[in-house]
Amino acid sequence: MAVGFAVTSHGGHYNGRITLFVILSCTMAAMGGVIFGYDIGISGGVTSMDSFLKKFFPEVYKNMKEDNKISNYCKFDSELLTSFTSSLYVAGLFASFVASWITKKFGRKPTILAGGAAFLIGAALGGAAFNIYMVIFGRVLLGVGVGFANQAVPLYLSEMAPPRHRGAINNGFQFSIGVGALSANLINFGTEKIEDGWGWRVSLALAAVPASILTLGALFLPETPNSLIQRSKDYEEAELMLKRVRGTTNVQAELDDLIKASSVAKTMNDPFKKILQRKYRPQLVMAIAIPFFQQVTGINVIAFYAPVLFRAIGLGESASLLSAVVTGVVGTGSTFISMLIVDKLGRRVLFLVGGIQMLVSQVMVGGIMAAELGDHGGVSKGYAFLVLFLICVYVAGFGWSWGPLGWLVPSEIFPLEIRSTAQSITVAVSFLFTFIVAQTFLAMLCHLKSGIFFFFGGWVVLMTAFVYYLLPETKNLPIEQMDRVWKEHWFWKRIVVEERSTHKMETA
Repeated sequence: MAVGFAVTSHGGHYNGRITLFVILSCTMAAMGGVIFGYDIGISGGVTSMDSFLKKFFPEVYKNMKEDNKISNYCKFDSELLTSFTSSLYVAGLFASFVASWITKKFGRKPTILAGGAAFLIGAALGGAAFNIYMVIFGRVLLGVGVGFANQAVPLYLSEMAPPRHRGAINNGFQFSIGVGALSANLINFGTEKIEDGWGWRVSLALAAVPASILTLGALFLPETPNSLIQRSKDYEEAELMLKRVRGTTNVQAELDDLIKASSVAKTMNDPFKKILQRKYRPQLVMAIAIPFFQQVTGINVIAFYAPVLFRAIGLGESASLLSAVVTGVVGTGSTFISMLIVDKLGRRVLFLVGGIQMLVSQVMVGGIMAAELGDHGGVSKGYAFLVLFLICVYVAGFGWSWGPLGWLVPSEIFPLEIRSTAQSITVAVSFLFTFIVAQTFLAMLCHLKSGIFFFFGGWVVLMTAFVYYLLPETKNLPIEQMDRVWKEHWFWKRIVVEERSTHKMETA
């Protein structure tokens, strides 16, 4: 039984090349990933700083420093601390649905601009905070910014990119997330050393730097040809933009496909109702399953709480932050490798290899912690560095598989008529389960202890099997011809082809 394949284009390849115009536009748009990554990295770092904990979470600080009866796995278990981390994702969840409407009605560019502005204000509030309510409100605004950016940026990158290079360009979003997280880890490592305990303010306030670049840069971003056609009957502007983006005057084939997709999209009055139709079942399943699986890989154990986790196994404050820097370098490097090979090897190979790599490293980390780390004391330095090495192996597996591909695949498989709606579902599901993991992880770590790694390892087994059997290969296929992969897939063709046959019989 054939469960995966590469689709060759039957006359569907468009003319064009990667132009400097596309590179500059996509680089600026990808700053939306930097703000997301910066926040992920910065929140985990500041919550391990003594000065931050002492000011806003004194009970956690007391447990960490003074209470020797509390288990290593439970010292950071605080509802208020998890609320600090997860409030951003609740805001992002609701913001993504508003952003979906703005993206469709006004375009990708205004959505990116609004996201940058909201993040900028949130960064200012966080840096100037004098009580916990101000800190959390600032994170809510950061969440609005991230929700808008995560809705618009992956779509923008996929629509601007030539089909042959769409994987590499879209993976730039995850690469930007990695750059943002790595920058945050480096900044945390430096600001932790600032005397008088105000280093955390610098860490939170510096989020304004990428937010300012994104906000100002968005003013000069061109709109995508897809969005121009979707929002207007005047196709001349879209044709001129398409020629500029592709670096050629021979764009008629791609323009015709865009116009055809737009004509279908304009007949839709209720896209959320439309996406429930049987013919869109594969896309709906992927819009929900892929971001869900991305969040239950366990990556947030590392992304949010790496310094906290490293402190739990006995490393000091500074060593824990430095360890987070190391994992950040590995994650960013592996995502860059993914950008180079994703359009050659395809999506499925990276998903499967990365899944196996994550599973093996998670099981080994869980085994070491079960054998060596009790409720009190720490592990030897040798085992601590072995855990760090295995976590780097895990991060590398995520960095070239579920990290970038979790954003790439959903953004490239949706037809234009449901694209904005489906992307909002993807982002909302991502934020929902990011929130759930962030809100429950410290409590789960306290109760499951080392078993937390086996818990996430079980999900990795399930998601790897899901990819193997149900996800077709999408490399090199034009985005407006993506419906072909479902018609030719061993499982999905039974659903989409039968639906079309039923529809033809009803209209006959």
